[in-house]
Amino acid sequence: MTTIDPEVLASYLSRTRWFGGKGRPFTVTSIHAVGEVPGRVEQSPHTVIHLVEVTYSDAEAGTELYQVPLALYTHPQGRLDHAFIGWWEDPQLGWVHAYDAVHDREAMACWLRSFQQASTAETDAGDTLTFHRLAGHDLDLESHSTLFSGEQSNSSVAFGEDAIMKVFRKITPGINPDIQIHEVLTKVGCEHIADLYGWADLALEDVHGADDGRGSVVQLAMLQKFLRTATDGFDLALASVRALLAEPDVHASESGGDFAGEAARLGEALAKVHLLLREHFPTEQRGPEAAADLSRAMTHRLERALGAVPELAEHADRLRAVFGAVAGLGGLEVQRIHGDLHLGQTMRTALGWKIVDFEGEPAKPLAERMLPDSPWRDVAGMIRSFDYAPAVVEYSAGVSDPESAELRTRRAEEWSHRSRNHFLYAYAEALGNPHGELTAEQRVLLEAYVADKAVYETVYESRNRPAWVAIPLAAVARIGAPR
Repeated sequence: MTTIDPEVLASYLSRTRWFGGKGRPFTVTSIHAVGEVPGRVEQSPHTVIHLVEVTYSDAEAGTELYQVPLALYTHPQGRLDHAFIGWWEDPQLGWVHAYDAVHDREAMACWLRSFQQASTAETDAGDTLTFHRLAGHDLDLESHSTLFSGEQSNSSVAFGEDAIMKVFRKITPGINPDIQIHEVLTKVGCEHIADLYGWADLALEDVHGADDGRGSVVQLAMLQKFLRTATDGFDLALASVRALLAEPDVHASESGGDFAGEAARLGEALAKVHLLLREHFPTEQRGPEAAADLSRAMTHRLERALGAVPELAEHADRLRAVFGAVAGLGGLEVQRIHGDLHLGQTMRTALGWKIVDFEGEPAKPLAERMLPDSPWRDVAGMIRSFDYAPAVVEYSAGVSDPESAELRTRRAEEWSHRSRNHFLYAYAEALGNPHGELTAEQRVLLEAYVADKAVYETVYESRNRPAWVAIPLAAVARIGAPR
C-alpha cells in the first residue's frame, strides 16, 4: 500500500481554487485510494482517485472530504508542472510523479473511455468505483480535454464540443442532487437542461460519514452534453445592459439592449422545469405551521443581519411585516427546486435557455439540499439577479459626470424593471395563471423570498465587497414600501 505524506496533499489543497478551507488551520487526517479509473490503455498514466479527509482545528472545527484524482507517471512530465503534487514510491509502479489528473489530457481520456465502456454494462474498478451511462449518445473518444479555469468549487473538463464532465471536489456521502435531477429530466426529455450522459460513483462502507443513514454511495463526477452555442446568462445580461447604457438617451423598451424578451423566455423555461420537477419528484402540501416556521426563519436571519449591517435598521419594521405576512398563509406547497438559481446558473443557446447546476446552495448540508422547497425561492433568486446585472455594469463604468450618471441609473432601473416584469409574467402564464397574474399568496411568498435573499446579500457584500452593499440595500428599500 502506497503511503502518501499528508503534508504533500495539504500543501496542494492550499494552492487550489476549489478547496473550501483556505485561511483555516487544518491537517490532512486520512487519504483513501478508492480505485483506478478503468479506461487505461498502454502508455496512459495510472489514474487513481483519492478521497482526502481534512480536519480543522479552529473554533468551528469539523471535517471535510475532498476528491483528488491523481495521474501517476514513472517519469516527470514538464507539461504538467503546474499540476504537480508530489513524488513517492509505489509498491507496483516504483517511484511515481503525481499530478492532479484533471489537468492531464491522457488521464482525462481514461475517464472518457471508462464512460464509453459503461454504455453496455457498468464498468467497475475493484468493486468500488463504478461508471454509469444513459443510452442515446455515442461519445467522441477522439476529442481532447480542456479544463475550465474559472470554477471555484468543482472542476469541469470539456471534451471537444461533445461532452463536459464535472468532477465534484468537496463531496458528501449520498446522492448528489445535480446527478439525480439531471437523470430524471434527461429521461423525460426536458428541453431546458443539458442532457446527462453518465456519472461515476463508488460504494465504500468505510468512507468518512457513510454511516450517517444515507448509505455509502459517494458520487464523484457527472458527464453531460456540451452546450456548443451557449452563452452564460449573466454575461448575456451584462452585454445587454452595456448596449443600453451606451446610448442612455434611448428608453430600455426601444434599445437594442432590451432584455425583456429573453427574460420572458427564461421565465417560461423555469416554469416548465418546475412543472416537470413537480411531476416526477414528491411534492408536499404543508400546513399553516410550515408557513409560520418559514416566517420565523426569515425573521431570525434578519435579526442576525441587523448586527452585521447597521444600514438595515431603518428598513427592519417593513421587512418584519413582509416576513410576518408569510405566517398568515394557510399552508405551504413545496417540491424539488434548483435551490441556488441566478442568471449565472443559466445558459442561452441557439435552441433556447438551459438551466444548469442543480446542486443547490453549496453552503447547505447535502441532506438539506435534497429537501423539497418552495419554487418561489428560485424565482426570487432570478429576480435579484436582474437587479445585480445593471448594478455591476454601473459600478464597473465609474461614470464621473453627475448628469450622465443619473440618466444611466434611470435606464438601468428601467432595464431591471422590464426584465423582472416580463420574467414574472411569462413564468406565471406558463404555470397556468390567468393573464400571467400572481395570486395573493404567490405575491406574499415572492416578496418574502426576495426580501430574504436581499438581506442575505447585504451581509455578504458588507463582508466581502463593502462598496457593493448599496446594491441589495436599494432593493431592501423598495420592499414593503408604499406603491
